Amino acid sequence: MRRFAQVALAGCLVIAAGAAHADETKFLQSFKGNFAGKGTVQVTTGVPNVSVSCSFKSNATSTSLSLDGNCRGLIVVTRAISARLKVSGGKYSGVYVGSRTGPAQLNGSRSGNAINLAIRWAKEVNGDRTAQLTVQKNGADGIVLTVVDRDPQTGKSVVTSRIDLRRS
Repeated sequence: MRRFAQVALAGCLVIAAGAAHADETKFLQSFKGNFAGKGTVQVTTGVPNVSVSCSFKSNATSTSLSLDGNCRGLIVVTRAISARLKVSGGKYSGVYVGSRTGPAQLNGSRSGNAINLAIRWAKEVNGDRTAQLTVQKNGADGIVLTVVDRDPQTGKSVVTSRIDLRRS
């Protein structure tokens, strides 16, 4: 009887792991497509926000998500932006390209409809090399990208970037 209970428990764990993987696959696949939108970016906490218009192409597999796009601000400035994420065991990791400091490392996990990622900048930004990026589903056709950093003057958290995208 004890052996039966162990086998049954192991079977339940395998089924639960499969369901979790299927759930992650469905979540990642929901990001596929072309997106466009607007937002604001603040290069450092000591300067004003800049309004931007952005477009992204997103691709996904059962274990990865990629976002490739461009954002335009001040009419003449365009910056290529991309993020490459992989998920394994419920943990996300990857690289963000688009910062003036160089490629940044990303690590985190999903909570509900959002992927919460710690950013490790290539060089100091706002007095340190850390910030937070949230990639959040907004309904069936929206994505919100938000970066929160610490203001070195006040020590308070500040939204330094928020881009609202809709499927186009």
